[in-house]
Amino acid sequence: MAFRRNMLKSAVRCFSQTDTLSMVRHFSCTNHKGVSYKLVVVGGGSGGCATAAKFCRELGKGQVAVIEPSETHAYQPIWTLVGAGLKTLEQSLRPMSKVLPSECDWIKDSAVKFDPKNNYVETASGKKIEYEYLVVATGLQLNYDKVKGLTEALRSDPQVCSNYHAQYVTKTFPALEAVEGGNAIFTFPNTPIKCAGAPQKIMYLAEEIFRNRGKRDKTNVIFNTSLPVIFGVKKYAESLQHVIKERNIKVNYRHNLVEVKPDKREAVFQLLDSEKGETKTFEYSFLHATPPMSAPDVVRSSPLVNADGWVDVNKQTLQHNKFPNVFSIGDCSSLPTSKTAAAVAAQSGVLKNNLTAVMKGGDLSRSYDGYTSCPLITGKDKCILAEFDYDAQPLETFPVDQGKERWSMYQMKAQVMPELYWNVMTKGLWQGPAIFRKLMHLGMGR
Repeated sequence: MAFRRNMLKSAVRCFSQTDTLSMVRHFSCTNHKGVSYKLVVVGGGSGGCATAAKFCRELGKGQVAVIEPSETHAYQPIWTLVGAGLKTLEQSLRPMSKVLPSECDWIKDSAVKFDPKNNYVETASGKKIEYEYLVVATGLQLNYDKVKGLTEALRSDPQVCSNYHAQYVTKTFPALEAVEGGNAIFTFPNTPIKCAGAPQKIMYLAEEIFRNRGKRDKTNVIFNTSLPVIFGVKKYAESLQHVIKERNIKVNYRHNLVEVKPDKREAVFQLLDSEKGETKTFEYSFLHATPPMSAPDVVRSSPLVNADGWVDVNKQTLQHNKFPNVFSIGDCSSLPTSKTAAAVAAQSGVLKNNLTAVMKGGDLSRSYDGYTSCPLITGKDKCILAEFDYDAQPLETFPVDQGKERWSMYQMKAQVMPELYWNVMTKGLWQGPAIFRKLMHLGMGR
């Protein structure tokens, strides 16, 4: 029990926006050069771990370093289920030391400066970590402070929650159980976010909870989204529209949360299509807020990013458009696809092949098609498994219509994917389902 308590405390600390660790620790062998490596990976999330695992096997001990301050690694895709009371936060957590490959050097510190012209990364403790090759895998930064009053509301109002942060996801289920009626509001911000389906997944689960508790007829379920559509892929959008209509959920498009007033339990939304900059205020009895997101400030202030603040890489090869010895993977990159763990898995195989080719002086031969997946949970035993590419065209693995709600796809999301993540993906052994898709669709034109 003490271990579990310490893990939870560590998770909250590690996911705090203000947490900065300055100690450098080599948890595997010590590189005798001290601060110089063949490959440096910045970020210990899904992309960073998968990349480190792949290259440690190829380059050997002392050649790969991972810069990551957090002591805890979280499998965030199941936080929707944590918020709905179907999983625990503990089930999503592992010690970082158990997830990173033992052959790499873990530099337990924060990156504070990228200098790609001189091939080094500076850390908070003042160390200069030199590299021959760099992979940027920092993930996203949660900008709760960009919404006036939101941080205060998350701390003071038990009915305001957010599944995107370890400190707030455990508030969600108790808040849902406390709803007796009124407006239950779920938001989607006016920025790219990780797992773009998550803000509505918790909404469908919440609506089910309200029905099971006999509170649905007193509760207005409202989705206020900055987007003009419910989902970016037509096939799955049509399926979700059917769910929304059947369950009497109100969707307000082009509504962007800009302020929360916890003392009055009011949420203020900017009407994005209003030429006069108008706003609309909603009372709430429950508010699930998805924060604006961006690449971390240290990335945004570096020479690595494009005009929009994302690591500027070629969308097919993942190689930086200016610095050929730099690659990026996952949410912090400029890749124009949905930011999910499934996308990272597919990207990791492309990155491995192309970065290896660069190291050996060869040609980049692998191309990323934008594959990503979003398991759209619509109930505690139902899921629409969306899979698609850069062109927002379905790219489905199974020889069934994945646009339908299915029990089997829920089991895939809730039971199979976590095991696949911990035991295969983070070990660098999973590159997405492309090969299985081909096998399952033999003779079917795929």
